[in-house]
Amino acid sequence: MKKIFLLALIALGSVGAFAATGSQYVVDDQQVEQLFTNSVDASLTALSDQTMINATSGMAAHGAQFRSSDKTFVAAILLDFFLGGLGIHRLYLGTATLTWVGYILTFCGIFGIVPLVDFIVLIVHNEDISPYVDNTKFFMWAGNM
Repeated sequence: MKKIFLLALIALGSVGAFAATGSQYVVDDQQVEQLFTNSVDASLTALSDQTMINATSGMAAHGAQFRSSDKTFVAAILLDFFLGGLGIHRLYLGTATLTWVGYILTFCGIFGIVPLVDFIVLIVHNEDISPYVDNTKFFMWAGNM
């Protein structure tokens, strides 16, 4: 019974795949070009300096700090959690190339212990991760705790 059901499901899927043709999808190139010409550039580089000053001063009034060069705590934690064994969080934080290559060569940072300690240290010091940005030490927490 399972074989018959599986065979019927495959046959139904193949009939549906052959029945769908590409002729029902038509792209009007002229309409696409018109959309591009009428579009507005919304990138950060297109914003004027005054707009950026107003945005940052408004954020500072609410207690938020905004600098495009700052490394964020959340990104560092997520990279450490998912890709910590490869040292990608250290690459994000701006360490030297050999540091995160060392993570790979030591089998995920000495079998995963170093990224785990990095993770804990980043969580404990979540208010200010600046001591760990551009830190050239293999053990980023050495001398900073």
